[in-house]
Amino acid sequence: MLAVPEMGLQGLYISSSPERSPVPSPPGTPRTQESCGIAPLTPSQSPKPEARAPQQASFSVVVAIDFGTTSSGYAFSFASDPEAIHMMRKWEGGDPGVANQKTPTCLLLTPEGAFHSFGYTARDYYHDLDPEEAREWLYFEKFKMKIHSATDLTLKTQLEAVNGKKMLALEVFAHALRFFKEHALQELREQSPMTLEKDTVRWVLTVPAIWKQPAKQFMREAAYLAGLVSREDAEKLLIALEPEAASVYCRKLRLHQLMDLSCRTPGGGRLGERRSIDSSFRHAREQLRRSRHSRTFLVESGVGELWAEMQEGDRYVVADCGGGTVDLTVHQLEQPHGTLKELYKASGGPYGAVGVDLAFEQLLCRIFGEDFIAKFKRQRPAAWVDLTIAFEARKRTAGPHRAGALNISLPFSFIDFYRKQRGHNVETALRRSSVNFVKWSSQGMLRMSCEAMNELFQPTVSGIIQHIETLLARPEVQGVKLLFLVGGFAESAVLQQAVQEALGTRGLRVIVPHDVGLTILKGAVLFGQAPGVVRVRRSPLTYGVGVLNRFVAGHHPPEKLLVRDGRRWCTDVFERFVVAEQSVALGEEVRRSYCPARPGQRRVLINLYCCAAEDARFITDPGVRKCGALSLELEPTEDCPEGCPGSTGTSPGRREIRAAMQFGDTEIKVTAVDVSTNRSVRAAIDFLSN
Repeated sequence: MLAVPEMGLQGLYISSSPERSPVPSPPGTPRTQESCGIAPLTPSQSPKPEARAPQQASFSVVVAIDFGTTSSGYAFSFASDPEAIHMMRKWEGGDPGVANQKTPTCLLLTPEGAFHSFGYTARDYYHDLDPEEAREWLYFEKFKMKIHSATDLTLKTQLEAVNGKKMLALEVFAHALRFFKEHALQELREQSPMTLEKDTVRWVLTVPAIWKQPAKQFMREAAYLAGLVSREDAEKLLIALEPEAASVYCRKLRLHQLMDLSCRTPGGGRLGERRSIDSSFRHAREQLRRSRHSRTFLVESGVGELWAEMQEGDRYVVADCGGGTVDLTVHQLEQPHGTLKELYKASGGPYGAVGVDLAFEQLLCRIFGEDFIAKFKRQRPAAWVDLTIAFEARKRTAGPHRAGALNISLPFSFIDFYRKQRGHNVETALRRSSVNFVKWSSQGMLRMSCEAMNELFQPTVSGIIQHIETLLARPEVQGVKLLFLVGGFAESAVLQQAVQEALGTRGLRVIVPHDVGLTILKGAVLFGQAPGVVRVRRSPLTYGVGVLNRFVAGHHPPEKLLVRDGRRWCTDVFERFVVAEQSVALGEEVRRSYCPARPGQRRVLINLYCCAAEDARFITDPGVRKCGALSLELEPTEDCPEGCPGSTGTSPGRREIRAAMQFGDTEIKVTAVDVSTNRSVRAAIDFLSN
């Protein structure tokens, strides 16, 4: 069967029997006529290791940047000692009682839009500005969520500062990344001057696993603009998925570095203080004891004690509970090297710690009026930041067994602004409101009961638990033994107890690493040292292109019939490269060949489509949308044919461009070769062009 491209494209698809990577298909693999004989990319079992052969650039140090919604930081390790992770220096400033191993994701720009400061420095400087002066400065906080929520993300997307002024999102992110780059490189120069002279730094950026391809590409573009790497050295920048990074790090942990919530008494407790390994692992332990060599190999190869007790095929869930999102991934441990296989596509949603902040803001609107809060935020932006900081400090102390009320300081400018706007004081507002669990303290504070504070957590916590329960109900996830809670929000005692109460009765062990807020950052460093540790991933969507197939009466809809040069074609056929939830091995390729449509053509552009369904037939089906474009930049050649063979594909002088796409990495990648010259062709997939 011959397939040619959809009308209007700048290149001709010429391969009727598309090449595939050498991974064999299992017997009985279905092949469908409308997809030109495309079989699923990989069998249901694990693809063979030889299918992956990614080329990695040489490096002497890995620097990972965990760019979070509420807080961010960096860490690094040298290739000579990859597991010795160096955390960034303690940040100046910070809140009393809060470990400042990271810095707030806050950016301050001058009224002219120039970089001023980041983190605690930005927050404190903005706090000290005169109220009128502060209205001119651009202060951004928690802006990472905007990239996740943007439905039409492009390089022109804008972010709104606290004062309402807007700026290109790409520039905002680049300012932040440049700040971390300069700090990290300065620290590296002091520790190992020769490292930077060799220009062998591999950078790693963390993103939520549920982010789509446009958001990942956006972060890469911001990194280019910030100067982390150049486009020519794109391989020196890796995108790490946050729950994957946490999973990689948890593999390294010893028992004393973990806390099992099912074992914890009200006073706390570490995994192993009441029992070392529960009955679900006793069989595995006995087997491993019979073969001391196996256990010694696992531990000496860097796999932690808990993992050494696990059998090949054991499954676990990582729930990354961050500031903006909850991110769930399911991994299966593969022995003897401890590689990981993803069992179900990443899932989650906007159920991060900022949801508690929004619930507090809604509470203030109920008490003081939505119009007043909006006006106060607009006209007193620095004071609003002060109020959110005061709430954050109390939010961190909330717990299910805490006794006594929580006092939240109201800035003087809030009290004064309210009196001027409403003609009465905030105490009167509290008495008149329907909110009876928040009182006024004579010290100028809102006095909130612990029960009221815990109620602010409930919508977000319930969303997290619901997502986990939905995931655990999937047939692909049956047999899960462990649930790791990681991320900054996982530090919350409210969240920990709610998850344990909801899921502990299932026999699931809920485990929290002791340095839970740094799990992703440390894991990103380890991922940068060995990105092949996650050997198999699941495609979150179905990807493909639109093509013409020979029209088959009774099989194809009559409205799809196109007659051209006496031939009958079916238009808009969705040729799938990979389907949703399909297992794809790292380094595995989907190959297609294209021919320029005109002599001397310098560029071939093919539209890419995606959908959540596995069985979409046409690019016009509901849910199928254009998501990007594959671009092939062609160099002029003396052997360029006079024309393209058209639909027959019989011209011996045709110029064939062979493209190879990889769907098993954290980003979709493409390479291309000019078959006639065997030279590389510049190829790229643009997900931000829509």
